[in-house]
Amino acid sequence: MENDLYEEITEAPETKEVQNDPVSPETAPPKKNNNFIFILILLLIVAGGGLWFWKKEEAKKEAVAKTTEMPPVVVSDMVLKASDFPVTLEYTGQTKGFREAEVRAQVGGVLKSKEYREGQPVKAGQVLFRIDPAPYRATLNRNSANLKQAQVQADLAKIEFDRISSLYSKNAVSKNDLDNADATYKASKAAVDSARAAVRQSQIDLDWTVVRAPISGLSSKEERSIGNLITLDAQGSLLTTIVQADPVYVEFAVPADEHRINEMLRSAGHLRVFPDGISVKVALGDGTFYDKKGKIDFQDQFVDPSTADIRARAVFDNPGNRLYPGQFVRVYVDGNYIHNVISIPLRSVLQTSSGPIVYVLDDANVPAVRNIKIIKTIKNTCLIEEGLKEGERIVVDGVAKILPGKAVKISEKQEHKAASGDKTEGDNAKN
Repeated sequence: MENDLYEEITEAPETKEVQNDPVSPETAPPKKNNNFIFILILLLIVAGGGLWFWKKEEAKKEAVAKTTEMPPVVVSDMVLKASDFPVTLEYTGQTKGFREAEVRAQVGGVLKSKEYREGQPVKAGQVLFRIDPAPYRATLNRNSANLKQAQVQADLAKIEFDRISSLYSKNAVSKNDLDNADATYKASKAAVDSARAAVRQSQIDLDWTVVRAPISGLSSKEERSIGNLITLDAQGSLLTTIVQADPVYVEFAVPADEHRINEMLRSAGHLRVFPDGISVKVALGDGTFYDKKGKIDFQDQFVDPSTADIRARAVFDNPGNRLYPGQFVRVYVDGNYIHNVISIPLRSVLQTSSGPIVYVLDDANVPAVRNIKIIKTIKNTCLIEEGLKEGERIVVDGVAKILPGKAVKISEKQEHKAASGDKTEGDNAKN
């Protein structure tokens, strides 16, 4: 047993020696190389996953950007061109007879007859009414008798004066007797003149019992009927009215501020008159235009304080009385124009705190803000004084949606219309 134990003890170092023996490269396990490869593979996997995730996120961002990107604003444009712009001034007017006469009684009395048809044309001098002449005929007869009596007294005074004059020449009567005879004769002659004037006035009053038309024109309705007592006050003496409607007046009012602005434009050389001059046309209540033109024959040089307007008047030929006195019409004054001006639609202008602006397009359809100065706005058109040049393009429709500096798209309808217009012009040129 001791030997066995000894052998076990002596064998143990050998086993230790065997373990401490160097190992050959071919048989040794590659622990370090395997770790490096594992780490490298791990890093490649992490890098590949990160690249994949980054590309995925970028793709998402691009998709979101594509979905949120706004399409270009669709607008319509126009090319600017300078030309003479006609200016038509519009006002409210009322027709009025060329002459209007109130037919009034000159003497009082009972209205005996009416000798015209109401509403029909009458001629100057035509008998319209008759007032009872009996009182005036009696007065005429009485005054005529007074005239004869005065004439007899005058004749007697003349005979007496001649007799006294003869005696005075012979110193048979005094100078006082001659003066008295002369005074009596002169007084009798004055009495004759007075009686003759009374007869004349009586004849005039008698003639005035026949009421005649003072002018030719259209008669109105009677204001007093047969049998009424005619008095000489303002209300009781009016019998009817006559209006001469050919030619006819059209009266209208020009606002004082508008007149002032037009005069300023005229003095600055902007507002001018065509060689044919100023003409006036009128539109009736149903919108139809009267087929004749008129001329302004009067304009006040001061402002009516009650209306702040300047009164003006035009005269029209009116054959057949197609324009009735008293009707309201629309008055259009033609003949003025703004010389060599650029005109743009009112809807293309935006009002800002710095004044009116428009959007001007470049060749790439990129809009830019442009401040402008307006001469005058006429209905839906603005006349430009400064800020725009002939040949430039501006945005007309869609100005509220524009972002400055971002390109816009011209309406396809407008492009198609322009192309059709060019083609038509080309065909016309060929023909």
